[in-house]
Amino acid sequence: MPVLRLLLPVTLAATLVLGGCSGGASEPRTEQERPSPTEADTPAQPSLSYVALGDSFTAAPGIPETDGSDGCLRSSGNYPSLVAERLEGDYDVDLADRSCSGADTSSLAGKQAIGREPRPPQLDALDRDTDLVTLSIGGNDFGVFLQLVGGCVSLSTEDPDGSPCRDAAQGQGDLLAETQSQIQGRLVRAIEEVGRRAPRADLLVVGYPQLAPAEGECPGLLPLASGDVPFARGVNKGLTDNLARAASRTDTTYVDVWRASEGHDICADEPWVNGQTGVQGGAIPFHPLPAGQDAIADLVLAEVEK
Repeated sequence: MPVLRLLLPVTLAATLVLGGCSGGASEPRTEQERPSPTEADTPAQPSLSYVALGDSFTAAPGIPETDGSDGCLRSSGNYPSLVAERLEGDYDVDLADRSCSGADTSSLAGKQAIGREPRPPQLDALDRDTDLVTLSIGGNDFGVFLQLVGGCVSLSTEDPDGSPCRDAAQGQGDLLAETQSQIQGRLVRAIEEVGRRAPRADLLVVGYPQLAPAEGECPGLLPLASGDVPFARGVNKGLTDNLARAASRTDTTYVDVWRASEGHDICADEPWVNGQTGVQGGAIPFHPLPAGQDAIADLVLAEVEK
């Protein structure tokens, strides 16, 4: 079933021009006398209202051009912008990109305390005329992503060959694991709220890409203790599984970025996410690269065009 349910443009009926005041049939016009087509004769493209909701993995901070004026560090080269650009050939696209670096699920319905002034709730961009929504969020809830790329990186110097981050998490009652079900519940409620605010819209839940490799390590790019690489990968997988399960529970289309990003982790030859000292000028550390945003845009478009 197509993802977008849009009406085809209405073609305009041609007007018969009557000539002369004698009442007789007018002579056919020559090619030179025929009126030239105008823009009014060309059917307009159907409109498409697209709202993008998400955190920094949607905002894509550091990818040119990044807007730092409101604190959200939203890039004009992120996947919502690329999706809108690629749909312009068929639709008159109105993109409302509300993704914001640092956002968590509370930023959807509540104000975001980001930048100089709080940003309005992301869901405020939705209305009954919204046609398409993409949603990717949850990694910042309970500080999970911050602990992963901040705390785990910091602890790696204490025991480079061990698993200090995993040990610390388990010492807190495995806080990272315990929060996953709570994040999933928040996502379910967010998806349901999107449905209430934009009942006509098609919603795509977009997963996270792989950050840590399934095997091996690359301390220069992903500075984790050897035993913490599998732990970090497990947390990363848990965050994207939350999105997948929330989509399943609400019968919502899920865009599986995790599977598509296999072989494109931070340590890979062709990464979709930047490392600590990776591609300069391409993204801030541990955030999506242009190649990743381009690939995710293709995945989203594939669902839109089904």
